[in-house]
Amino acid sequence: MNDPFFHPVPAPLSLADIASLVSAAQPLPAGAAAVRISGVAALDAAGPADLAFMDGARHVAALRETRAGACLISERFAPHVPATTVALIVAKPHGAFVAVTRQLYAGSLQPGSIFGQSGVAAGAMVHPQARLEAEVTVDPGAVVGAWAEIGSGTVVAAGAVIGQGVRIGRHCSIGAGATLQHALVGDRVIIHPGARIGQDGFGYVGGARGHAKIPQIARVILQDDVEIGASTTIDRGGLRDTVIGEGTKIDNLVQIAHNVVIGRHCIIVSQAGIAGSATLGDFVMLGGQVGVIGHVQIGDGARIAATSNVKDDVPPGVEWGGSPAKPMRDWFREVMAVQRLGRGENGRRGEDKGQ
Repeated sequence: MNDPFFHPVPAPLSLADIASLVSAAQPLPAGAAAVRISGVAALDAAGPADLAFMDGARHVAALRETRAGACLISERFAPHVPATTVALIVAKPHGAFVAVTRQLYAGSLQPGSIFGQSGVAAGAMVHPQARLEAEVTVDPGAVVGAWAEIGSGTVVAAGAVIGQGVRIGRHCSIGAGATLQHALVGDRVIIHPGARIGQDGFGYVGGARGHAKIPQIARVILQDDVEIGASTTIDRGGLRDTVIGEGTKIDNLVQIAHNVVIGRHCIIVSQAGIAGSATLGDFVMLGGQVGVIGHVQIGDGARIAATSNVKDDVPPGVEWGGSPAKPMRDWFREVMAVQRLGRGENGRRGEDKGQ
């Protein structure tokens, strides 16, 4: 059950409204249309005013015991729904559950001011040459530099620093302690606390007297609807911009180096690292702790398994894994071959001990 202090109880939805929203496959039972749902919860925690979902045979036992008022479920599991719970038959229960949750808790989708107030707070520092549209919120301790521009509806949380000349679009959220410099940010972008955007890329030229720093003179561009996780770092470009494409979602603790170009609607999971000048196409997915070396290209729709290391170009639409990464089938063959070798070695050792 969600804590009502952090997530206020939403305005209830009727089951008729929910059934319409998720395109339920069967009519509601008599009298169920008016039932009100005011929250969402897991099967084992749900009460009569909650909506739950069930997707997978391993949850059948919990489904049979649930006290939820309604449950989103695929047709094959409907016989297991208790008589006290209304079954809403849908093709994709989890997706339908997310759609209803977004409707009930719309306010949780964009982080707001941590002080719960709008406007420029006392203790914030906004340069007189910065330009803020109406309905921008700047929390105490935040700093907005000269010639920065921030669009309406955007929230700059406590301690965030918006550098000189940075442009931020409308209805964005800049988390507490985040820093932005040399950056152009689109609309509806979410940057979580502690993210670092637009600092120097890591570039040096070696010589007899040491390492000469290469000027990093390009920018970071975050297109519309991008989300950047907490403590993620995105370096600005050296000679070309570092670009994060529209709708891409980046998890916490990800490193993106200078000149990297990431396409639209990609998913990059925590602790991934992408080296300089790598290029990712649209709808690419990188699992946790994936490493991508510099200058490689990963094609549209490719998926890289967690902990893999990518050193070669990856074709579009494929699944790769391993270190170095390769087609998934080849990787599995290698893993199985190593396992067979290990079993053979153990067998020989056992024979040696028995002689």
